[in-house]
Amino acid sequence: MAIHLERDLERLKQQLLAVGAMVENATAKAIASLIERRPSLAEEVMHGDHEVDQREVELEEECLKVLALHQPVATDLRFIVSVLKANNDLERIGDLAVNIAERVMYIATHEPLTVHLDFETMGTLVRTMLKDCLDSVIRRDLDLAHKVRAMDDEVDRINRKMFETLQEVMLGDCTTAPRAIHLLSASRHLERIGDHATNVAEDVIFMVEGKVVRHQEELFR
Repeated sequence: MAIHLERDLERLKQQLLAVGAMVENATAKAIASLIERRPSLAEEVMHGDHEVDQREVELEEECLKVLALHQPVATDLRFIVSVLKANNDLERIGDLAVNIAERVMYIATHEPLTVHLDFETMGTLVRTMLKDCLDSVIRRDLDLAHKVRAMDDEVDRINRKMFETLQEVMLGDCTTAPRAIHLLSASRHLERIGDHATNVAEDVIFMVEGKVVRHQEELFR
């Protein structure tokens, strides 16, 4: 039984990696389409979303099968629960990549605003968080999970700065509002991708230590 369980857990791990690779690719394309103002790249992201959704459903079904067949406990049970939750977060990240792509379809076809918005740094951070959270699941790496949680603060800071900058632009010239709102939405979607990557990292801490750290910081503020 232990050998069969180990084999099935490895299969879940490989399926999670496959979903993660697809979502990483979609996120990278969405960010590039935003920075480079490329509608064709944004369309690729939107067209690929169905496959991500399908893979997410398949992995969830496999997790439930392993739970029913083996009735795992302790670390193995926490691993499957973490895979289930990470799978859901990855699907949501895929949706957010599509949301960014949809904003690009407007942004790229209108005159750019003459203001500095640091999407390059934000995009790099988010992509790193996504890669590292997946690596932390596969390697059960607590240090990497904590690194992802720490990076989320910087993503939040950049998002707040973009809000302040674009608010000033709109107050100075109301005709910029439609473009600014689409840019604000793109920034918010990137920030939410960072949040979902953080969720995955926090699930790794639960998987390895059995400790729930989600919402802890908010409770002590």
